[in-house]
Amino acid sequence: MSERFYPGIHQQRLRGLATGTNVYQPQPARIMKVTELTADVRLFDLRFVDPALAQSFEFRPGQFVELSILGVGEGPFSLPSPPTRKGFFQLGIRRAGVLTSYLFDHVREGDVVGIRGPLGNGFPVELFGGQDVLLLAGGLGMVPLRGLLLYLMDQRELFGRVILLAGFRNPDQVLFADEIFSLARRGDAEIHLSVDDTLGKPWTGRVGVVTELLDQVRIDPSRTYAVACGPPVFYKFMLEKVVAMGLGRDRIFLSLERRMECGVGKCGHCGVGYTFTCLHGPVFSYWDALNLPELIYS
Repeated sequence: MSERFYPGIHQQRLRGLATGTNVYQPQPARIMKVTELTADVRLFDLRFVDPALAQSFEFRPGQFVELSILGVGEGPFSLPSPPTRKGFFQLGIRRAGVLTSYLFDHVREGDVVGIRGPLGNGFPVELFGGQDVLLLAGGLGMVPLRGLLLYLMDQRELFGRVILLAGFRNPDQVLFADEIFSLARRGDAEIHLSVDDTLGKPWTGRVGVVTELLDQVRIDPSRTYAVACGPPVFYKFMLEKVVAMGLGRDRIFLSLERRMECGVGKCGHCGVGYTFTCLHGPVFSYWDALNLPELIYS
């Protein structure tokens, strides 16, 4: 696995994290705003209580943080906001267990939670300059890809075509819908959306599986990078179809966030052999991930 793209925790141990030299110690962050994206997904805007940390906090698209509530628990969450927007950050969270249910039912704007990070490697954005970028999202996979999408939009002149293909279960499950539709109207990005079923509701996009969206775009494989995030079934059908379009496996990057827990490789929850998603990922090239099918399909 290339250390050039995946420095992981080894450098973090030497320099600590943005939240401090102790990688286990969270810093207090205040919840400034809560936005309901769908019935079970919310967007949390946070700002560190320490003003200096709030302004200096830096991360790469694709990294994550650990959010903790004393007496309740801790969990890893993607950063759907871009590092180009300073002073605050966002977390996209789905209700799924004890911690997230507590966040939904008891935490309000103005409350303080613990944050440590950023963790993981993030997307290799240094490779994308002057290149076309194809973003492939399935369901909740739109959360980490939204951070990359906004990063590209905030520096639009540095990149070629930006293409987003995203699939959701139904129109009510489309994440960041207003924002995505606004980008489509502006023409800054090529947007293609699909739903599995309209449920009888108004929908102007495609109806069908997300992989069918690839039939609507033409790419130049020599100048395109693809970035994908979604559930295992999404990868099963999407990846080989992208390869069939001529894209090299070293130009396809996957965000594999499932099963992460502690964020620093101690709990072993995300380990596959000697590879830990939280340390060596969560972003892997498809070429590297081919040797670790458990990471992709389980």
